[in-house]
Amino acid sequence: MSLRRRRVAVVFRLAIVISVLAGIVLTALGSATLTGLLPYFTIQSNLAVGLFAGYAAWLARQDRPEPPSALKGAVTLYITITGVVYHLVLANPASPFAMPQADRTLGEALGNQFLHTVVPLLAVADWALFDRRGRLRPRYAAWWLAFPLGYLGFALLRGLVVDRYPYPFIDAGELGYAGVAVSAVFFAAAFWLLGLLFVAVDRGLGRRAVAQAAPATSPDAPSMAPDAPFTPGGQTGPATAPDAARPDATALP
Repeated sequence: MSLRRRRVAVVFRLAIVISVLAGIVLTALGSATLTGLLPYFTIQSNLAVGLFAGYAAWLARQDRPEPPSALKGAVTLYITITGVVYHLVLANPASPFAMPQADRTLGEALGNQFLHTVVPLLAVADWALFDRRGRLRPRYAAWWLAFPLGYLGFALLRGLVVDRYPYPFIDAGELGYAGVAVSAVFFAAAFWLLGLLFVAVDRGLGRRAVAQAAPATSPDAPSMAPDAPFTPGGQTGPATAPDAARPDATALP
């Protein structure tokens, strides 16, 4: 990564860290407490991407290799899930799992947008612009489901203790465990497909980068050895007579 590109990456990643901190602090200053926020997937995914972005910014600043692409793909997927589920499911009046949108102060409203909109967009842009391409594999999409499934188990166990669930689609008190199982299968399949989309985009960008670099490294591109003599026809090496036989030459139309 060039010096200029590294500097841009550092600024971009610091913006992610600042946005995460702003979102959590502004939200915690409202009616919610910090301990009350921690059980939410939104907060956990934001903390994960914030810590990862801070670490990646430090690596870029030190001109060290980027973190593993599989790990970056995972945290980017999780924060994308946060944004997509919020806008399409929880805040969408047409969704069967829409949550009532309480009146928020300006600070709470800004914090909500940081956590559900700004950070996901910045994280996806950072992944698209600065991650190394062509390193993701389709099997990663299944591995990345480990955290969402682990979170489901945590939320259900916590619900048994406090009789409260963070999201309506995993509310065993309302849906029953059979209903939660149906929701879990649906969302797991959707998250798996979203992971495959990340892999496909990564491969597509990788092929595009290779295609753009190909003309510069094409074997058909003319090259001149530094010690080869130059002759008036653009040929290198010893000059030959115009009518000399050249059985190895390729006939041109």
